[in-house]
Amino acid sequence: MLDVRVKICGLKTLADVEAVAKAGAAYAGFNFFPKSPRSVTPEVARALAIAAPEGLCKVALVVDEDDATLDAITGVVPLDMLQLHGHESPVRVAEIKARYGLPVMKAIGVAGEADLAALLDYSLVADQILIDAKPPKDAVLPGGNGLTFDWRLLVGRKWLRPWMLAGGLTPENVAKAVQLTGARQVDVASGVESAPGVKDADRIAAFVEAAQGVKGGVPILR
Repeated sequence: MLDVRVKICGLKTLADVEAVAKAGAAYAGFNFFPKSPRSVTPEVARALAIAAPEGLCKVALVVDEDDATLDAITGVVPLDMLQLHGHESPVRVAEIKARYGLPVMKAIGVAGEADLAALLDYSLVADQILIDAKPPKDAVLPGGNGLTFDWRLLVGRKWLRPWMLAGGLTPENVAKAVQLTGARQVDVASGVESAPGVKDADRIAAFVEAAQGVKGGVPILR
């Protein structure tokens, strides 16, 4: 079986954290984008982060935030990583990494081959790259929209940093996504929910099991 690390994003309750830990996920994501149905306050995230078991990587998802907001979040919540999910430039990514001393994951939206060039640019400054489906132009959320992209764009490609696959993943399709792309890390938010912002423990468990149950080998094209 492949060693696939799973990130469950948008946790809001202690039950969510317990479900993620029990399922064997590697990352727990807390969303600080106010317009998202998954958003939490720093105070709520602090309680969840403290309750998380040792070894579960605690990630803060932020969107084009200024230093004052990031100061408020990092000053309250014990975090292991920052996930930048907006239009942050490579220069801004480097600034944030230097200011907070935390590993930084940069999300990049992909809809076609032309979007792949940004992955190299950001891999020069970020610690990890999250490859997500590019949101529609009129979308309120930069991610978590339940959209996929053509995974075949990633077949046979490599980047300078570890990368994570996101965008429309579910317990039903994650195994195919991993087998096709060769991803060793996957991220999910809406795909394990019973309603927007409401996590489903059974779907979390099923997602992790499906992602980690893929047999090794050469990615296939279908």
